[in-house]
Amino acid sequence: MGPRVLMITSRYYERISLELEEGAREVLEAAGATVTLKEVPGAFEIPAAVAMAADCDMYDAFVTLGCVVRGETTHYDYVCGESARGLMDLSVQRRLAIGYGILTVESQDQAWVRADRKQKNKGADAANAALAMLGFRKELLRG
Repeated sequence: MGPRVLMITSRYYERISLELEEGAREVLEAAGATVTLKEVPGAFEIPAAVAMAADCDMYDAFVTLGCVVRGETTHYDYVCGESARGLMDLSVQRRLAIGYGILTVESQDQAWVRADRKQKNKGADAANAALAMLGFRKELLRG
């Protein structure tokens, strides 16, 4: 049986998020993973969703996807920094395999280039990172 992966997506920028999801899903399905998708309101909520799901012990790895576009206020800085810090803290403290696919960009055009499966395909990168970290953990446990 393949890994059980929870994909958590902020659909704040829906078109971008859907493309990230498709890129991630292609990688995960090719790896034989069972994929569950859950949506949250924004990138800020993603770390809490991972923590809640990790408590259920139903998933082997997590792929986190979303997009934050710089605006006119400092809100961007807080959302980007806190979502990244929250996920890093979870991965280190709880030893979770997390693929980080939250785009932090200056414009929606930049986001599209990074999300597009024919260009940078950051959804696939996040899925590959989650699977790599899961493999690393399993290798260590086998000793």
